[in-house]
This record gives sequence, structure tokens and C-alpha cells, in this order.
Amino acid sequence: MAKVAFIGLGVMGYPMAGHLKIRGEHEVTVYNRTIAKAQAWAQEFKGSFAATPAEAAQGQDFVFCCVGNDDDLREVTLGENGAFHTMNKGAVFIDNTTASAEVARELDKEARKRGFHFIDAPVSGGQAGAVNGVLTVMCGADEAVFDKAKPVISTYARSVGLMGAVGNGQLAKMMNQICIAGIVQGLAEAIHFGKCAGLDIQTVIDVLSKGAAGSWQMENRTPTMIKGEYEFGFAADWMRKDLKICLEEANRNGATLALTALVDQYYKDVQKLGGGRWDTSSLLARLEK
Repeated sequence: MAKVAFIGLGVMGYPMAGHLKIRGEHEVTVYNRTIAKAQAWAQEFKGSFAATPAEAAQGQDFVFCCVGNDDDLREVTLGENGAFHTMNKGAVFIDNTTASAEVARELDKEARKRGFHFIDAPVSGGQAGAVNGVLTVMCGADEAVFDKAKPVISTYARSVGLMGAVGNGQLAKMMNQICIAGIVQGLAEAIHFGKCAGLDIQTVIDVLSKGAAGSWQMENRTPTMIKGEYEFGFAADWMRKDLKICLEEANRNGATLALTALVDQYYKDVQKLGGGRWDTSSLLARLEK
């Protein structure tokens, strides 16, 4: 059993912290910007809550974080009441936020100065993966630090992999989001095409899903897409945030992301329809508006 803190109790962080407490049997202290949510988590999981990130991180072996973006991450680590001010020497800070590779390297440099370790560890699997404890975690870290943290991370994950040095976890997550953007757009166009052709979409999908066109998105999102229901998982607003990170990184490394840039604009159309909180499969909605 380890002493653990978790900073950020959104739709992902809340259940992830719960798995650390229940599955991992760790001693867990949580922090959330809205204190009522931290209190609710502490009551549900019989853990503790803190008033600031600094208080949550003090004396812990591992400090996890899952917040919104680079600025949020800097605030909870380096801000006035940030976790980095109280981290133990030799402790490990594990960041599950989907953020830029630049901020990961920046925080790793700062952690090394202060005598503790940093892992960028973005996740894939969405809210359902977090609730069920079957996330995929892509880590950037020194190998020895990764080996130390992997058993703890595994309490909320199905797969935990080392992608290389700090920053590489975020780069791997960018690849993940690039793939999803293209797959969901293709699926949306296929369903739209089938409807225009008068096909029984579910019957066709049942066949296609067993062949080369099959995917997680096809298996898990098609039934709700057909019904025009988009309240299941990762929001369009969040996807645009992630694709912005991908496109900015591509500008730095010289990659060509023509399809990703196009789908990003399609999600902008979804936002204009009032669908910022709709899930990523809502690309179909813009075709059927």
C-alpha cells in the first residue's frame, strides 16, 4: 500500500481515484477545485480530501493529476498552492491530463530540480474506461521511474506502456486522437451514405463490424449514432482541444495532418450546432443538420 494523492476529480479522475483506493487499497487523498466534489468522493470511497493541491501532495509517494489543459496543469503544480511545492524527494508525479509534450518536458525539468520524478501518462478509453478501470495509459518517463509507478497506475488500467522519454506519452496520445478523428468521420459518412441509400443501417453495421472496416467506434457508437443520441463519452469541445494540441505539434515537427485539420473544422461545425458537449460521434449530426 502506498500513500497517494489525486488532483482533479472530473468524469475521468473521480473513478480513477476510486480505483486507486478500492482496487489498489492505497491511502488516497484527493483535491478538486470544487471542494464539494472532493468531499463527496471522500465520503463515497472512505478517503481523505485536501483544500489545496499542495496540501494533497504533501507526504505522498505518488501524486496523480487529471485536469483540463496546460494552463490548469501549471496552476495545480507550480501555482501559489501547487503540488510541486510540497512533493517529497523521490516521489513520483503522474500526469493523466491530455496536454502538450512541451508542458510535460517543462514540468519534468522542474521536478528534477526539486528532487522528485515526473511521468506524462495520458489515457485512452473515455469515461467508460475510467469507470470500469480498463484505460490504456501511454507513459513518458525514465524506465526505472516507470517500473516503480506501473503497479500503481495499473489499478485503473488495462494496458500501461512506456513510450520513451518524458513527452512521448503525450505524443502517443496525439496519435491516438488523430486516429479517432479520422475513424469517426469515416463512420459518420458511411452511416449518412447508408441512410441516403435506404439501407437498414444496423443490419449493415452488424456485417461490416466483423470485417476489415470494424473498429471500437463502430462497435460502441453506431447504435447511438443511428438514434441521433450523442451523450456518451468524450465531448466535441474536448476533442477540439486535443486536436489543437496535435496540430500545433505538427507545426513544430513538420508532420502533415490534412485530415485532422479538416475534421477539427467539422467539430467546429458541431459546436455551432450547440453540440459542444455532444460526444465525438456527433460528426454525423453535421451531415444530417
